[in-house]
Amino acid sequence: MTHKESYKKAIELLFKLSTKNGFLASADQSTNYNRVWARDGVICGLAAILDGNSTLLDTFKSTLITLSQHQHHLGHIPSNVYFKEKGNAEVSFGGLAGRVDTISWYIIGICNYCYAINDMTLLNQYEEKINRALGLLQAWEFNNNNLLYVPRSGNWADEYITEGHIFYDQLLRLWALRCLHQLKPKIEFEKKIHKITKKIEDNFRKTQTQQPYHPKAHKKLKESTYWMASISPSGYQTMYDAFGNSLAIFLNIGDSTFKQKVFDFSESLRRKLPLGLLPAFWPPITPKDKDWEVLENNCKYEFRNYPFQFHNGGTWQMINGIYGMAVQSINSNVSIEILKEIKELNAQQDFSFYENFDSNTCLPSGVKQCGWSAAGEIILEQSLNNNNLLK
Repeated sequence: MTHKESYKKAIELLFKLSTKNGFLASADQSTNYNRVWARDGVICGLAAILDGNSTLLDTFKSTLITLSQHQHHLGHIPSNVYFKEKGNAEVSFGGLAGRVDTISWYIIGICNYCYAINDMTLLNQYEEKINRALGLLQAWEFNNNNLLYVPRSGNWADEYITEGHIFYDQLLRLWALRCLHQLKPKIEFEKKIHKITKKIEDNFRKTQTQQPYHPKAHKKLKESTYWMASISPSGYQTMYDAFGNSLAIFLNIGDSTFKQKVFDFSESLRRKLPLGLLPAFWPPITPKDKDWEVLENNCKYEFRNYPFQFHNGGTWQMINGIYGMAVQSINSNVSIEILKEIKELNAQQDFSFYENFDSNTCLPSGVKQCGWSAAGEIILEQSLNNNNLLK
């Protein structure tokens, strides 16, 4: 396998997933993936932006239009839209819980698309829908205290145990607001960005803040070398969240000293695992742990979160692509190393682009021909070519 061959296969998969309504999540025949998903579609779209292919950019535009046209009147952005044979659409806003992160991904997608083509038409066309979505995010703070409250199963880790003020969701919202503010500057955006940033930096690790979000929990919190996964009313969820910590590096959250600590911890974890890539969450929850029953029950159909698998310590090429892009600002050699490992996983079984891998056995898991597995590779490779996203 050559570097160029692998990249070509990743691009070919995005073409295979392209429809008139947008990117499908997978070319696998599983109905649940044969849909236009907000999260998957935008991540594939960001890859299309960085690659620059005009046909893939058109597919990304179609993805954003599909999401816009099927927005709930209250502001929700669909988790996914399924187009039946006769063209009728079936819209889902989530399974066991509604999805919070779709709104932020949608805004990030529209802003990056418009920025990439240097044309604000789509942003202007859907400004009212974006404002409605922002209003819903504000409502989902519930206490107007600048942090989103996310139900369990309310984001990409929809069968995991995180809930409450989840770190990942705060960063996505911040990214979305920063993108909007760069394209359509508003004093209200500037103020909100400042408030959210301070709230994040003061509360998702041990700090000297005089006004912690959860005083009792913050007092008991121990020093750490990474950002906490979530703050809930019952305290902190202290597992390492690779997606959240990668976004924190990417968005330059926290002081340089702590940013280096996050990088050092992430690298120590990555290098000790056989795949040489980060797990989604760490450490894995086992049947001996108190959270096992909650994890085991949090699935609509079949249980997939066995230790080292899926969200529970499984390895996702998509997340590692985001991580590799983020840490390029710290050490580009690490990013190059991560890209090599991602390519090796994507190439398994004749470029099957599996959804994720068991971090212990190294066996593939999830669906084949997964779009965002290809997108993770494309995003990282293009970032190493000095092609950048709006942030």
